Amino acid sequence: MEFSYQPIGFIRSPYRQKFAIPRQPNLVSEAEADIVFSDGHDDTDCLRGLEQFSHLWLLWHFHHTSEKGWSPLVQPPRLGGKQKLGVFASRSPFRPNPIGLSVVKNLGSQKINSQLTLRVGGIDLVDTTPILDIKPYIGYADSIPHAHSGFAAEKPGSCWDVHFTVSALEALTKYQSIYPNLKAFIVAVLEQDPRPAWRARNDDNKQYGMSLYDLNIKWHVTDGHVEIKEIRQAKITG
Repeated sequence: MEFSYQPIGFIRSPYRQKFAIPRQPNLVSEAEADIVFSDGHDDTDCLRGLEQFSHLWLLWHFHHTSEKGWSPLVQPPRLGGKQKLGVFASRSPFRPNPIGLSVVKNLGSQKINSQLTLRVGGIDLVDTTPILDIKPYIGYADSIPHAHSGFAAEKPGSCWDVHFTVSALEALTKYQSIYPNLKAFIVAVLEQDPRPAWRARNDDNKQYGMSLYDLNIKWHVTDGHVEIKEIRQAKITG
């Protein structure tokens, strides 16, 4: 049998590319986004009572990777990207049915320019991700205190100290009025070491760039810490 689903909305996320997104939700609490509901799903009655729940489950579509297919074996980043496991023993985005699942913080709904939106926190979704469904998180059923979590039993810790150059701090001051939480957000993202798994925890000579909001951020790893070299407005193309 085949099934067809229509998204109930799309997310407006500060993560503008897959690189630098945390590998699980709630690792970067500073990451907040808005779900913008589509026509036909933007009735406020759909959200009646949702304010009673502090956290929500989001079901969503891996739209950046869905056309790349899948494999029975994957290489989880937590295992250094070298050891292979079955796709169903992982949270790889390359799946037979490219559906994602994230628990996020419920920050409340509102109308913005007549559009119904829902603010959520601790996200791990790239901008414009299609949202398939929203369900309330229920503590007694969804939290299993003594569950075994295999190779992902421990929450990943902060890998690096994050330093800013003088010019990067000046840029932070420039953008602070637009993005008040920008510095804490950048630090939280980079503390997770978003580099490819095979580079993790090692110094290298490569300069990296990541897109948060409409900003390009350049950084590299040196002497056991991350140094942010540049923060600037992204170029508009097209």
